[in-house]
Amino acid sequence: MITVRDNREKNRYEIHDGDQLAGFTDYKLTSAKIAFTHTEVDPAFGGRGLARRLVEFGLDDARERGLAVLPFCPYVRKVIAADPEKCLDLVPAKDRDRFDLPAAEDPA
Repeated sequence: MITVRDNREKNRYEIHDGDQLAGFTDYKLTSAKIAFTHTEVDPAFGGRGLARRLVEFGLDDARERGLAVLPFCPYVRKVIAADPEKCLDLVPAKDRDRFDLPAAEDPA
């Protein structure tokens, strides 16, 4: 069974397969922002979409908590860029250029 949780003691979201840690995404948190710094999935768990699931969990949690997202991690940027309608608004407009993200969502 795959589970994802926020390990606040280690400042990271973790994804587990049963009782095994499969991956994590590190973050730095302030009162208004969450900076994603690194995402890693053990190669033994690769090819199952766990990294995306992990990052989407973190982005959803940021939204629920009203936090702005600073995607220093290249994989987090990739997830945001792949679904700008869902995620781009989490990154402050003034910061998007520094992360190579579009200024706004593409109109449908």
